Amino acid sequence: MEDERIVSPKIVEEEDTLSLRPQYLKEYIGQASAKEMLEVYIQAALKRNESLDHVLLYGPPGLGKTTLAQIIANELGTNLKVISGPSIERSGDLAAVLSTLNEGDVLFIDEIHRLPRFVEEVLYSAMEDYVLDIMVGKDSNSKSIRVDLPPFTLVGATTRFGDLSAPLRDRFGVVLRLEYYTLEELKQIVSRTSNVYGAHMDEEALVELASRSRGTPRIANRLFRRVRDFADVKNEGLITLPICIEALKKLGIDKNGLDYTDHRYLKAIIQTFKGGPVGVESIAATISEEVSTIEDVYEPYLLQEGYIKRSSRGRIATERAYQELGIPFLKGLFG
Repeated sequence: MEDERIVSPKIVEEEDTLSLRPQYLKEYIGQASAKEMLEVYIQAALKRNESLDHVLLYGPPGLGKTTLAQIIANELGTNLKVISGPSIERSGDLAAVLSTLNEGDVLFIDEIHRLPRFVEEVLYSAMEDYVLDIMVGKDSNSKSIRVDLPPFTLVGATTRFGDLSAPLRDRFGVVLRLEYYTLEELKQIVSRTSNVYGAHMDEEALVELASRSRGTPRIANRLFRRVRDFADVKNEGLITLPICIEALKKLGIDKNGLDYTDHRYLKAIIQTFKGGPVGVESIAATISEEVSTIEDVYEPYLLQEGYIKRSSRGRIATERAYQELGIPFLKGLFG
């Protein structure tokens, strides 16, 4: 169900378009604090002719972690190798990737929190000492072989910082949190996207689309594509405010960037569980969704914008959630 959402921050194959991705830090819009820190660390590494310290990027999906990994490699003038945590099922899989690295290469592991623990342990010596300890043989005949690795930089990305083990977390020299983007930053991103596609977009339409993009560049670019489709068919390619509003209405995106799935989530808390508090497992069962999807995809934006809050007893709908759904709110209903 989540993959069908137009406002899902998860990546879709058609959207992984490198032409929309900035290639260097000076082109990267937003994340000023993270960008400033990276610029210093990268310049220092280049000045000393050393590999950059290992970097951990964390935050909600769709905020530019993969793009930053590519930018780090570009700024260092090295190659980028990309793997995903869930795809590495055995220690040998990771060892095979590590053994192909050249000096100074950047290895990007997306969803690094989903690495199996026994696979993760292979990373410890690789990150600290640039060596790979491999066990060969079985039982009493087994022995350890140490293989030297060239200095490299590991860039890990995660949406669940708390799920990382302390030993892995502590081996990253640079830890950066990515935040939701401001309206002004999203306007710049959508404006850049429209220029890449050669589309004309009114300032009012630019503001409208950016304000419904949930603080997430990936969603902003996805909405732009769909609005552009409407403009091409109905308005000779001109993206005006009326066209933008019509397209977003037909896509089911309200003025706050929420869609049918968000409303189902909020209604479950308010109507089924009387506003909360309610555990996330109960919500997941009610709306037939995975707990991890709710925690990683639905809730970060709803929490950020004040539609829900967390307590020790579970999730609670706020007054803003009641207003969003047009349901009367009684003060003192939650604590």
